[in-house]
Amino acid sequence: MSKKELPVIQPGQAGQPIPGVRCCTPLAREPLAEPAAAELAKVFKALADPVRLRLFSLIASFDGGQACVCDLTGEFDVSQPTISHHLKVLRDAGLVDSERRGTWVYYWVLPEMLERLSGLLAPGEVPGGAPAGALAGATA
Repeated sequence: MSKKELPVIQPGQAGQPIPGVRCCTPLAREPLAEPAAAELAKVFKALADPVRLRLFSLIASFDGGQACVCDLTGEFDVSQPTISHHLKVLRDAGLVDSERRGTWVYYWVLPEMLERLSGLLAPGEVPGGAPAGALAGATA
């Protein structure tokens, strides 16, 4: 650790901020618009369940980016219909998509939703150079 002394910043008069000095960086450049907040609330609600969050993570971690439902059911101590219900909730929230191939259904994470979520949660810049506040008016 450095022994260098830090400069003391004098407080502004009567609680006024000092021009050009910020105590912390904001998480977003602007607040979410009401429609975007309502849409993203559904996404966060879908991820708020531990089984769905694990399912989402498991699908995202599969080689090739796609997971067969047959590979997902063995990872959980719940019935196959319960897994199907949770997958439907993730699909309805726009987090994953699916395709039937013969008797099996394959699932994959939708990268555009991951980008939206990461842009909302990460301060500063979103990958690709868009400011985090750019999501404020975005709708799907």
